[in-house]
Amino acid sequence: MTIRLQVIGGGQMGEALVGGLVASGWATADDIHVVEPDADRRVELESSVPGLTCGAEPLNGVDALIAVKPHMVATVCGALAVAGVGRALSIAAGIRLDALEEGLGTGVAVVRAMPNTPSLVGEGASAIAAGTNAADEDVTWASEILSAVGTVVVVDEPMMDAVTGLSGSGPAYLFLLAEALIDAGVAQGLPHETATALTEQMLIGAATLLRESDASPSVLRQNVTSKGGTTAAGIAVFEAADFSRLVADVVSAASERSRELGGT
Repeated sequence: MTIRLQVIGGGQMGEALVGGLVASGWATADDIHVVEPDADRRVELESSVPGLTCGAEPLNGVDALIAVKPHMVATVCGALAVAGVGRALSIAAGIRLDALEEGLGTGVAVVRAMPNTPSLVGEGASAIAAGTNAADEDVTWASEILSAVGTVVVVDEPMMDAVTGLSGSGPAYLFLLAEALIDAGVAQGLPHETATALTEQMLIGAATLLRESDASPSVLRQNVTSKGGTTAAGIAVFEAADFSRLVADVVSAASERSRELGGT
């Protein structure tokens, strides 16, 4: 049996990627090995994905997907450098390519990624950036892995902070909007369960329409905003509060915090 990929970290994102890779046909469970220090978690993973193997230490010479918390990356890179790894894809938030390359050693092809939490349900949005030693085939390899759980775009690393502010943190913005919409529906007399169901489906439906339509967000908005109608009344409140400026400030603040955490 030949292991094609070792996933370093058996948390939610690591497990989601294993499931996505198997479901997409990129690999079988037998092709993947998960490195996870927690023995109970290893048992859980092997039980949930038949054929998957897990261990406590990295394998020698096997491509690696680094899916651990940022504070663990230096230790993981050190262990992988000792084991020897040809290339690595890191989804650890905020860890820059130069730090990864230094930790993994000379000549290792490294790709850095910024996924988001909808990857857990196969609807993620990920951006990847190539390191100094990463060739086109390494970028393709990384893209194929993350495509198993959503959409992937390739960017230069300096854009990663903006990606973090937009799509990395973006799901939380929509969750906050969902909270506010549900509360607003309840304030208008709807039962909480009803307001929740309507809000969830409205967001899913609007997102699906946006993705599947050839129309821009602006056109789609105009299509449901009749002059003097109910939607126009609601939109007017957003505009009076300078909604676009507020959103720009939100993304800017998150992007700037990403720069601070990354030391740039």
